[in-house]
Amino acid sequence: TSFPQEHGLDFQRLLDASAYKEMFRQDMIRWGEEKRHTDPGFFCRAAVEGALQPVWVVSDTRRLSDVEWFQDTYGDVVQTVRVVATEETRKRRNWVFVTGVDDAESECGLDQGVAFDWVITNDGDKVALGKQLEMLVQSVHRNL
Repeated sequence: TSFPQEHGLDFQRLLDASAYKEMFRQDMIRWGEEKRHTDPGFFCRAAVEGALQPVWVVSDTRRLSDVEWFQDTYGDVVQTVRVVATEETRKRRNWVFVTGVDDAESECGLDQGVAFDWVITNDGDKVALGKQLEMLVQSVHRNL
């Protein structure tokens, strides 16, 4: 079961950047930590359940244990991609740092310890972003 199911919450509203999500954010993090502590592969297995496509994009992995699970399970076919933006760009997008949330492992657990195959910069330059993504897509096509 998922956090929204266990707590009777509106799943769609938890996906956006609303105050609704923020009311439950710390509880969601705590719930996720409990699940990971009991079963480190819980969320990774859920992400790939039923996936049959030759290429999967698993977005929003947040911990080294997640990356390690995919690499251990699928080996060399795994490509890691990190999307970065400056703090100024993030603030323009209405991000506000919250102590105890934004400095927790769920938000910065991959800031160290992963040699990313790709680092994509998303600071609002659509042309630059498009070029970076095109290179990534071309690489995926070459490796099919």
